[in-house]
Amino acid sequence: MQIGNIIQTDPEIMSGTPVFVGTRVPVWSLFVHLEKGISLDDFLDDFPSVKREQAVALLTLAERTFTSERLLRLVYEEIAA
Repeated sequence: MQIGNIIQTDPEIMSGTPVFVGTRVPVWSLFVHLEKGISLDDFLDDFPSVKREQAVALLTLAERTFTSERLLRLVYEEIAA
């Protein structure tokens, strides 16, 4: 799934906060739920306008971003500086 099908920002929607496409649900709300131990299924029950495919794609994108070799290299360079 393309990022444009997962996240949108629009100054007219939640003052430009990144939200799931087609909703007013901030992307960060998924991470807050998971951080508090709330399951993905319960998140989706709380926000029925978010599609399971969008939430799973966002988590996959986050995993790829934060486990990429390029990001890790940047982190190591920052630590070494």
